[in-house]
Amino acid sequence: MKNYETEARSRWGNTDAYREHEQKTKNYTKEKWAEANDGMMAIFAEFAVCKNSGASTNSAEAQALVAKLQAHITANYYTCTDEILAGLGQMYVADERFKKNIDKYGEGTAEFAADAIAAYTK
Repeated sequence: MKNYETEARSRWGNTDAYREHEQKTKNYTKEKWAEANDGMMAIFAEFAVCKNSGASTNSAEAQALVAKLQAHITANYYTCTDEILAGLGQMYVADERFKKNIDKYGEGTAEFAADAIAAYTK
């Protein structure tokens, strides 16, 4: 985790979102971190179910999951604007670490989520 923290600080440390994240999470316990992170991964598991149901990325179901993801990030980490969300969606497929982690719910889940996010943020 320390490596990821250092990387995040170097990439986004000068942003308002990063400062908000530091403020919001400064008193998180190990349990609160687990709850927030597990909640986010549960949403990606829901994206996999949605994808496997044959829904399209711009379906009401997929778009509701994007809204749920955005609300979760805002509630637990920082205000997730549409612009930030669009960037996250791109990162979910461009960065192999994210892609691999999300695709543990099924091959193509990261791409499905990223495409749903792109449709949502247009």
